[in-house]
Amino acid sequence: MNCETLFTIPIFGGIPISESIVVTWIIMAVLVLLSVILVRNLKVENPGKKQLALESIITTFNNLFSDVLGEKGKAYIPYLITVILYIGMANIAGIFGFKPPTKDLNVTAALAIMSIVMVQVVCIRSRGPKGWLKSFAEPVAIVAPINVMELVIKPLSLCMRLFGNVLGAFVVMKLIEAVAPVIVPIPLSLYFDIFDGLLQAFVFTFLTALYMQEGLGED
Repeated sequence: MNCETLFTIPIFGGIPISESIVVTWIIMAVLVLLSVILVRNLKVENPGKKQLALESIITTFNNLFSDVLGEKGKAYIPYLITVILYIGMANIAGIFGFKPPTKDLNVTAALAIMSIVMVQVVCIRSRGPKGWLKSFAEPVAIVAPINVMELVIKPLSLCMRLFGNVLGAFVVMKLIEAVAPVIVPIPLSLYFDIFDGLLQAFVFTFLTALYMQEGLGED
């Protein structure tokens, strides 16, 4: 997995810092800064437009994931909101002149592994270690090998879906900009960089929530 690098200074044992890591740091800084700014001076009575907009967004996310996870899964909603915000900003980084971190297979693989590990944690906390192990033999013991294989298949599916869509959109936009650099890329950028980018963030997070629902045993 080759990554372009912005810096090759030996840091942390000589590991070069890839561009996707640098852009991720920028996204993290922006999210932290926005969090600090948006939660200042919150009011119980007569909230301002900024607070109302923020509450509307958070309520929308809460309702979305609550419908999937149910009452038992409310503790995991902040994790899902954090993931969807990061992936959404990473996917639209191209409109700000950055290369989306999610076009790096290392990043999408890390996100997928992180989500599937979280799914297993949810299952263990909900069912207990014995119940978690028994879940691999459901509905019948003979399918246990297939259920074990899903531990690899699910993160691979999440990883490749996100990576393929983001990289494909990035390549298409670069080809269009090379052939018709004026006017034509603008409307297409609205689709590939914004709509499709945010859609992929939603799909990745929604699938993670569905896997969590299975771990919780929610109907």
